[in-house]
Amino acid sequence: MTVLEDRIAMAEEDDELTLDKLFESLERATPEGYKVEIVEGTVFMVPQRDIHWTIIRRIVRALEDAFGMDVNVLSDVRIDFPGVLNGYAPDVAKIREDATKNSKNLWSHQDLEFVAEVISKGTAANDYGPKKIAYATAEVPVYLIADPYKGTCYVYTQPKEGDYITRTKVDFGTDIDLTGTVVDLTLKTDEFPRD
Repeated sequence: MTVLEDRIAMAEEDDELTLDKLFESLERATPEGYKVEIVEGTVFMVPQRDIHWTIIRRIVRALEDAFGMDVNVLSDVRIDFPGVLNGYAPDVAKIREDATKNSKNLWSHQDLEFVAEVISKGTAANDYGPKKIAYATAEVPVYLIADPYKGTCYVYTQPKEGDYITRTKVDFGTDIDLTGTVVDLTLKTDEFPRD
């Protein structure tokens, strides 16, 4: 069955399109090595690239160094966010230590302490736009964007009313001071690769 046939069948069963129904259909049709997200009802599939993964790995490693190997850090795991049909799979997501999964066996956006996204050309507008708004609306305390095309990171903190009050720009090669935030670490970017 194709994705289109699945969607038609879903529409015949129930007029309401939900994230669960969309992801269920997409799981069968997604090629290996691709990440799937739904941003404001639009489906995006992006292949994982080595530069992308290298940056993700370095961020995860910094979190493990700071919090220990048992820290609850996820990569490319679905989390639903406020707004209409927003099911994201953040490149890096740190979950609160005492968090538990909800009744759908998913982590809740309310339990996020930190999210990092590494820019891909095809979906950069999402990371800087609707996803930033959704993360702020969800009150994720720290949102980091790493952009290997510009060689720049942006750190967003102090979420308030669907936006972040503070934005800090840091060039690759400069340490990111997160010591005044919930992650309380200094993130080294000197080995972040550029594209």
